[in-house]
Amino acid sequence: MSPEAHARNPAAINAVNEVFHLYDPPLWLVTARDGARRGGFIATAATRASIVHEIPRMLVAVAKHHHTWRLIEASGSFALHLLAADDIAGVRRFGLASGHQVDKFADLPSRETPAGSPLIEGTMSWLDCRVESRMDIGDRTTYLAEVTAGAVLRRGPILTVAGLLRDAPEADRAELKRLYAQDQETDRAAILAWRRSRGDT
Repeated sequence: MSPEAHARNPAAINAVNEVFHLYDPPLWLVTARDGARRGGFIATAATRASIVHEIPRMLVAVAKHHHTWRLIEASGSFALHLLAADDIAGVRRFGLASGHQVDKFADLPSRETPAGSPLIEGTMSWLDCRVESRMDIGDRTTYLAEVTAGAVLRRGPILTVAGLLRDAPEADRAELKRLYAQDQETDRAAILAWRRSRGDT
């Protein structure tokens, strides 16, 4: 069955989404810098990629239409932050606007991680990441990154996808759904174009 045919199978789509909904991923705030340009966005596609204590690594998938993607490509590094469970304001700042149009850091303290990525105060933790390898997957670039530094800033529950959708004000949830649907269309076109370019049809 071709990828397009599989994508048109409602039973398969529903079954896969049912599996996906068993997992409630944490929300990560990704920040990066290239010279004077700074960027940040909210990501769910980030996961630990090593169980070797002295060689920590992360896998992070970043959509190519994000302003921050360009900064990671240029700098080869980024920082990851976990948000507090009640930090809806952080999601509003970094998830509901585009760095192509606004400076998300305009009124924030100017702090940096040791590697030079923007460090966001008030988050639960941060990790400095240096890109070791990258893979183009059509709509996104998946980065394998060495974690070079990090710290727990405070302890407590972290914000997850389900927590955000449950606790965010209705206006924020509506805007998140609108942006999600918009991103789905962008990603769908990019994935299918990438598959066609590889002959995967």
